Amino acid sequence: MAQDTTDKRTSLLIWAALAIVYVVWGSTYLAIMIVIETIPPLVSGAMRFTTASLVLAAVVLLLRGANAFRMTWKQVAGASLVGLLLLTGGNGMVALAEQHIASGLAALLVASVPLWLVVFRLAVRDRPRLPTLAGVLVGFGGVAVLSLTGGGGRSGVTGIVIVLLASLSWSVGSFLSSRIPMPADPFAASAVEMAAGGAGLLLVSRVTGEHLDLAAVSGRSWAGLAYLIVMGSLVAFTAYVWLLGEAPISLVSTYAYVNPVVAVVLGAAVLGEAVTGSMVTAGLVIVVGVALVVSTERAKRARAVPEEELTPA
Repeated sequence: MAQDTTDKRTSLLIWAALAIVYVVWGSTYLAIMIVIETIPPLVSGAMRFTTASLVLAAVVLLLRGANAFRMTWKQVAGASLVGLLLLTGGNGMVALAEQHIASGLAALLVASVPLWLVVFRLAVRDRPRLPTLAGVLVGFGGVAVLSLTGGGGRSGVTGIVIVLLASLSWSVGSFLSSRIPMPADPFAASAVEMAAGGAGLLLVSRVTGEHLDLAAVSGRSWAGLAYLIVMGSLVAFTAYVWLLGEAPISLVSTYAYVNPVVAVVLGAAVLGEAVTGSMVTAGLVIVVGVALVVSTERAKRARAVPEEELTPA
């Protein structure tokens, strides 16, 4: 009876953590759109990740001690490079893109990240399975339709190009993260990544001439920034890392095709963003392609190694 109670509690915690990852990470596109209404996009990203890195580092030191931050200079450099690619290049360009396109459209295009990872594997002569390649072709077909039509609405070409570059930068960072020296503790590694990404965003914002006028920042934007720091960069990340150790990776990875759906729904409901028929169709094609890639790859890896040893792609 006690074991059944424990299993039930664990199951409830898993679904609660999944709900956090689904909704919070899917809602960050909406939050970014609200933040950049009165805060420059690159400056807002620098504020978000610098603050989150300090908070996360303090929590790691408190709970795990200084040993968590024992890392070589190569590991620091590796985490910093990944942070620059993921956060400065990836997240920073998403924020820039949302000045020109709807948050839902941005999320659908960013959903192409798992597809790019397969392309990079082909480049290093790692041969994916046939269903994986089929998923890539299907997914990129949806990306092409969205890019060429803007989802059937009034979408800026500039924004679409920027968000595609953001996806590429995020994919390169994800691809390299498992192939270069990285800190052993994932939370400490994330703190370093956020610090490097925040510093990179601050530098680029200075170079591009972004200026923060505190008097012009609305309460709505401050609230959005606080949400991104606390929920997007801390709570959801912690839930995700916990899930990796407690739930089947095939279940955890479903966030990759749930997040864009959440983003589109929230963008339409909160900001009144248009959801056209072609956007829905192309978005579904992308989601199906990503789902095929993720499910095929997870099944392949589950047969190759014990599930508890799996890490995100």
